[in-house]
Amino acid sequence: MFIPLMKDLNISWAEIKATPRYELQGLATALSEFNILHSYDGYSAKDIDELAKDKPEMRDKYNTYLDKRRQYGLEKAATSFDALKL
Repeated sequence: MFIPLMKDLNISWAEIKATPRYELQGLATALSEFNILHSYDGYSAKDIDELAKDKPEMRDKYNTYLDKRRQYGLEKAATSFDALKL
């Protein structure tokens, strides 16, 4: 848990020791959410289809990415069949 905080958020070991555990857990959770929300930025659905041919698990991760973006209002769900066309 400490290495991602130190690496990605540039928190020193002294700051980690001085911070309460619940705050560290909150920071780690927020970092995880941020990484999921921005994991497929720049990819289109067609790109994911091409990548999923070699690695089918990419589609599950991409769907998790879209679900999180919808949860935070960054992406709208498809409401018609025309929007689902690739």
